[in-house]
This record gives sequence, structure tokens and C-alpha cells, in this order.
Amino acid sequence: MKKTIVLASDHGGFELKEGLKIYLAELGFKVKDAGTKSDKMVDYPVFIKKGVEQIIGKDNVGIFICGAGIGASIMANRHKGIRAALCHSVEYAQLARQHNDANVLCLGGRFLPIDDAKQIVNVFLGTPYLGGRYDDRNKMLDL
Repeated sequence: MKKTIVLASDHGGFELKEGLKIYLAELGFKVKDAGTKSDKMVDYPVFIKKGVEQIIGKDNVGIFICGAGIGASIMANRHKGIRAALCHSVEYAQLARQHNDANVLCLGGRFLPIDDAKQIVNVFLGTPYLGGRYDDRNKMLDL
């Protein structure tokens, strides 16, 4: 059974979020959209927090998008149990999953074309966590 993907964005990530929502549904994922619902200016912490609330304590994965991806990753990582990684390439996405067991992918909506974002999402969702020597490091992240 495929995981549920929780999407969240601000206005700067809205267009990319909407494109990924369609793409993920076509791939057979259940998608939950935590907002925003338009490209009208909003504050990203509101919607990233809504996304986080749908991940903590559940087996869901998040894809959070703001203009640069930086604010989304900062906001998401303020919550215990969230390991958000801002990824600009498939290599970053692969390492975020393999080494850090990232459960949230953050993207910059103003910098990534949809085709590049799809490739990054595919790698992020398809790459398993390696565990082993990385387990102790990742436990240290939950302060």
C-alpha cells in the first residue's frame, strides 16, 4: 500500500504544489492538501504547520513548498519527529532518504520547473532509508 502524501505550500509554492498534486494522484498516491488554496499571498508557517500536523505520529510523507523552500524546511524542522530536507536535485533527495530518513521533502517553487520537481519527488519517494550506522545520528535529532 502506498503512503499518503501530505502537500503544503504558501503562495510561492502554490503552482508547483498543484502540479505535483495531479502527478502524485496519477501515480496512485493518496494526496492530502493542507493548503494554501490559491496564489494569494499568505504566511507559509500557517500551512506548513497544518502539513506537519498530518505527519507527526502517522506513516505519512510530506512535500512542503514555499518560494525558495528554505522557510518551509525551517518551519517543519521545528517539530519533533519531522526530518525535513530542502532538496535541489535528485542526489540531495537520495541522500536525504538514505542517510537522514527524511519524511518531508521541501522544494523551492520559484526555482524548480515541474519536470525537475517530479524527478526529485520520484527519487525521494522511491529511495529507502539505509538504517544501520545512521540510526544513532538520526536519534540525536529529536531533542
